[in-house]
Amino acid sequence: MTTLQDTLPLITIAQKTRQAASKLAILDTEAKNQALEAIAQALELAKDDIIQANIADCQAATAAGIAKPLYKRLQLDEHKLRDAIAGVRDVAKLPDPVGTVQIHRELDTGLVLKRVTCPLGVLGIIFEARPEAAIQIVSLAIKSGNGVILKGGKEAIASCEAIVKAIKQGLSHTAVNSDAVQLLTTREETRELLNLDKYVDLIIPRGSNSFVQFVQNNTRIPVLGHADGICHLYIDKAADLTTAITVSVDAKIQYAAACNAIETLLIHQSVAGEFLPKIAAALAGAEVELRGDERTLEIIPHIGSATATDWETEYSDLILAIKIVDSIEQAIAHINEYGSRHTEAIITEDPAAVETFFGLVNAAGVFHNCSTRFADGFRYGFGAEVGISTQQMPPRGPVGLEGLVTYKYQMTGNGHIVANYTGANAKPFTHKDLEKT
Repeated sequence: MTTLQDTLPLITIAQKTRQAASKLAILDTEAKNQALEAIAQALELAKDDIIQANIADCQAATAAGIAKPLYKRLQLDEHKLRDAIAGVRDVAKLPDPVGTVQIHRELDTGLVLKRVTCPLGVLGIIFEARPEAAIQIVSLAIKSGNGVILKGGKEAIASCEAIVKAIKQGLSHTAVNSDAVQLLTTREETRELLNLDKYVDLIIPRGSNSFVQFVQNNTRIPVLGHADGICHLYIDKAADLTTAITVSVDAKIQYAAACNAIETLLIHQSVAGEFLPKIAAALAGAEVELRGDERTLEIIPHIGSATATDWETEYSDLILAIKIVDSIEQAIAHINEYGSRHTEAIITEDPAAVETFFGLVNAAGVFHNCSTRFADGFRYGFGAEVGISTQQMPPRGPVGLEGLVTYKYQMTGNGHIVANYTGANAKPFTHKDLEKT
């Protein structure tokens, strides 16, 4: 595939993206939804080309010795592609996040203030070897009125090129300029992208902890995202053990390479003797490697020994660390010490324990009696997500449409001047809230 960056410098590509984004920002909802449907249809027509490109990527990655978790993320079969295309249409069904009046206030007669949502501008998304992420990201960018510059993982270059080619073909017959979507393919372009603070408004990196830190340390552009996905499941003393086994298995093996799969299982000492043999047997059937602390090894001695490193490791594989704790407070302390503020869960039938867990665990998602694997923009009803944010400030958790808009203040007067509202005879403000239209 011949791309713009084959002939144009990146700064020119960024300028074109910004110009296209400025026009996209003022399109109405119908025009954006028509563009999304055109993308969905184009991806369906290009299905065979995309699958073949992904097969080539997978073969090349295997020859290069790709890690097992990364290979699972790289694979894009017909089911994944079908779901990603369905996600495009789901985004089209969502309310338009642009143009929402958040504040409508009369400051004085004839002087009216509005706060209205608007697009961020241009997004720079650097993601790992998960090609379907390109589809999700583009659909969210267009619906929120943003241009997007994509940089996929080196392992997924052919897949991403086939996907973006189809997307651009779909957009070519719509009101959205295809320059609003760009794809970068080299590491050098990544470094250059981080310097384009004049044209790019937000960087969202999706990758390893070291990579995210590299991005944060090498750009003046605001950065949103998460590094690690170290998630925990705590089995409380008041847990229903049948529920605990079912949820533990799903949270670990349903898709072990995902950032919302659990890496550590914490178990209250009062139920450990009964629960551990059962969960060990359940996970053995899925070939999960278990690593336990000393107290765990006393109950199930046939597993591996956990070290301090295990508590701070995101395996992204069929490996699970296990620790016995004496109280919910000890479990929470462990989570807040080693967790990555992604998603944490508790299994219990005690409402007070749930309240304590929800209140004291510092994470973007805190779950009760359900799998951490639900931490996902599509499952939340966002249509898709551009990534997971574990930062303290919003947006937090799965970032969908609402996380891709900001707002501006609009004020209309009739010759009003501040001088009339200051001094000894200052005129008072009315500050009357009006209907948000």
